[in-house]
Amino acid sequence: MVVPEQVKYEEQLSDPNEPIRLNRFLANSGVCSRREADMFIQAGIVKVNGEVVTTLGTKITRQDEVLFRDQPVHIESKIYILLNKPKNCMTTVDDPQKRRTVMDLVKNACPERIYPIGRLDRNTTGVLLLTNDGNLASKLTHPSFKKKKIYHVWLDKEVAVEDMEKLADGLVLDDGEIHADAISYASEEDHKQVGIEIHSGRNRIVRRMFEALGYHVTKLDRVYFAGLTKKNLGRGKWRYLNEQEVNMLRMGAFE
Repeated sequence: MVVPEQVKYEEQLSDPNEPIRLNRFLANSGVCSRREADMFIQAGIVKVNGEVVTTLGTKITRQDEVLFRDQPVHIESKIYILLNKPKNCMTTVDDPQKRRTVMDLVKNACPERIYPIGRLDRNTTGVLLLTNDGNLASKLTHPSFKKKKIYHVWLDKEVAVEDMEKLADGLVLDDGEIHADAISYASEEDHKQVGIEIHSGRNRIVRRMFEALGYHVTKLDRVYFAGLTKKNLGRGKWRYLNEQEVNMLRMGAFE
């Protein structure tokens, strides 16, 4: 596979004197996750301006010198990759059972440490964003931001109109109420196929909604997420987001 040239995005410049939590700085630099950063800090592996720091919640500025295992740490360039996730692929950075993950599909994309935003089940396919932009990741996954997702759903039997109305009106599942923001047949000829729009990011939510009404989802494909689609992107393929797409995501211009 020919790897496309990496896109350099316009940086959102921060005040170099603005305080930032040390664990966030380490995560944004690509060294580790925030949770891992806390463990490394407590273990005495991190130095700030030559002094070992072990206090969680410590804040620094970008002008401070940070060392991790005695190596200087710098904030990485931001990377944004769109993947058309195939089935039989885990949405995780690392799988203890050594199953194929989305990271295997983008391993040659960049040297920076990126990670998937949100989660698609192992056999759910479609639009998945990977990035090292922690601020954007929070905006796209936090429940309060309610980003739109559209799925193409294949069921084991024809979906009754009254059941689509129930999904639109709302169901009560084990973890609370949920409703479809929009739902319709995806094919006039095949009523086993449905298109559904939701804003929830709860675990297996689409599958559970249909299971609650006695249906079994045989295939699930996410075709839209926060303004991004898989248009012209083959299954298992990826591309860099363009500058306009990144700016729209940063501004929250998409639902």
